[in-house]
Amino acid sequence: MAGEMKKWLRFRHAGTTGFGKLTSSGISVHEGELFGRNAPTGKTLALSEIELLAPCVPSKIVALWNNFHALAAKLNQPEPPEPLYLLKATTSITTPGAVIRRPSYYDGKTTYEGELGIVIGKTCARVSPGEADNFIFGYTCVNDITANDILTRDPTFPQWARAKGIDDYSPFGPVITTGLDPARLTVRTILNGAERQNYPISDMIFSAQELVSKISHDMTLLPGDLIAVGTSVGVGVMKEPVNTVTVAIDGIGELTNEFRL
Repeated sequence: MAGEMKKWLRFRHAGTTGFGKLTSSGISVHEGELFGRNAPTGKTLALSEIELLAPCVPSKIVALWNNFHALAAKLNQPEPPEPLYLLKATTSITTPGAVIRRPSYYDGKTTYEGELGIVIGKTCARVSPGEADNFIFGYTCVNDITANDILTRDPTFPQWARAKGIDDYSPFGPVITTGLDPARLTVRTILNGAERQNYPISDMIFSAQELVSKISHDMTLLPGDLIAVGTSVGVGVMKEPVNTVTVAIDGIGELTNEFRL
């Protein structure tokens, strides 16, 4: 739901973890709870003074599959009648700017997947699509990294959770932006300086509000929980020894990480 746009982030400074609002003059440090009552302390920090963290600490990451008309058409797959999703391990979270390494035991293909992320702001159970905006705190950038050869290795059991739940395979951030209409957003993914994805969120099969509603009827969503809404056309393999991947969404920002083979 569109409103006043604010960009929230988490950081570490002088050995202490904090949060605040990104402004033109730096980070306005806040006290209290990001998803509850908070107030500015009056202190401002420069970005150069802090270590940027993932902007929240989800209790779970819900990741969608086959949620874009264009990708379903390209893959010649039927559009699902209900959201198809998996849960990613929270230990797969890493920070914006982090260097991500392929596990030593795995030498197969690894793909980037630039996505929009929905961040839940209030405990949410069995809500309607019309109520969903009241429970959405804001939106962020996600790179849903996938070890493809693990996913399809066993023909009897697609290993979604393992292929996507490897340590550090879920960078998101750098901020959570409030006051956005997600249907107006465009996701771009840049690999080593070349744009590989550029697709509109309006092409989703299930809107942000429908996803929150339908998932909340399966499981209670908690403040800070992250829903990665799925990706569209342009997913590709990271082939270079060092790969720089940026997921850019106007109005939110740019999430950049380095992936090393």
